[in-house]
Amino acid sequence: MALPSGRSLLLIGALGIFALECFPRARRNSTLIFTKENTIRNCSCSADIRDCDYSLANLMCSCKTVLPFAVEQTSYDDHLTIWFTDTTALGLLLNFTQVRDLKLSLCSATTLPTEYLAICGLKRLRINTEAKRPSPEQSLLIHDGGESESSEKPVLPHEGWQNCMYISFLDMALFNRNSSLKSYSIENFASTANNFPYFSYFKTFPILSNKSYIVTFIY
Repeated sequence: MALPSGRSLLLIGALGIFALECFPRARRNSTLIFTKENTIRNCSCSADIRDCDYSLANLMCSCKTVLPFAVEQTSYDDHLTIWFTDTTALGLLLNFTQVRDLKLSLCSATTLPTEYLAICGLKRLRINTEAKRPSPEQSLLIHDGGESESSEKPVLPHEGWQNCMYISFLDMALFNRNSSLKSYSIENFASTANNFPYFSYFKTFPILSNKSYIVTFIY
């Protein structure tokens, strides 16, 4: 058998380097968290998993069980997917947490209460209610970022909103409706917070008078 020519060897070598450079990006893992029967599973997945397919997630992803009382506040700079059946565990995972790209999939026919989740730095939200009623996935762009986004730090419970410029309040009752996903934003919110005297989050985490916020209500 004839040996490859010098030009062929160079081409093979170049293709090999290109494949090695592309492979880590193609295999970049995403975070999937699902809650079921009072347990929380935190998974790292190298491929997209069909919504609410718990068996496939346990088979294809690297998962570990997290007890509800052991959930810690953290931040997610990349894409995060959460499958949930009620708002209790979801609140433990998301409330006062920094998430940039979030997908929420309701994996039960439960009617959800009108409860708000407060999320820092949310840029894009996707929701799926396939387990409750057949409907296409919805997507909503909250904001397109900017220079200030890169400087945001994870929000800790005792720090309030000091390190967060973009605040999103997500009404969980939106999963009960057939209407499209909607939102409205208020800029310079520090000067208008008094217009919402019955919104309990502002009593727990008071808005600082020397900081300007962009607040988005998603419903």
